Amino acid sequence: MKFEHLIEINDLLNPLMDTITREQLWRGLVIRAESPKLFVPHLDDAEIGPCEAGSFKRRLRYGDLVVEDTVVLTPLQEVRYEVPAQGDISASTLSMTIETPAEGRLYVRFRYDDGMGEAQDAASQMYADFKKSAYQEADIDTVRIVREMAADGKLDASYLN
Repeated sequence: MKFEHLIEINDLLNPLMDTITREQLWRGLVIRAESPKLFVPHLDDAEIGPCEAGSFKRRLRYGDLVVEDTVVLTPLQEVRYEVPAQGDISASTLSMTIETPAEGRLYVRFRYDDGMGEAQDAASQMYADFKKSAYQEADIDTVRIVREMAADGKLDASYLN
């Protein structure tokens, strides 16, 4: 199943919404990769390897399920998660790409490919729709947490140094 959606970060038509910079958004997406327990409440443990040549490996534990992946960072543009096939898990990817269609406008495009192909029957389609909905809700939560961190000053360069 391939699935993508776009979330607007700065709504210039809403004066009550705080805007965040591309740099703050980038830092938030990187923190999501480096500290996943802040964003995924049902994650039991996360081991993060050292960053080498713009990528790092992770080992995530959800109860008895362990998932190993690689995070590839393209500074200020994209955070990409690559999950190789392992056990009952097929190879999959998630990319979070920052888009700026106009001055001050920020979006994140979330792209998923679970390596499973498109649904062939009604039951598979129902499961795929459920996964898409769950992915979208998780991504909305990611943006909410990044916004909260930005509002608290936790994504400012001076806070991180």
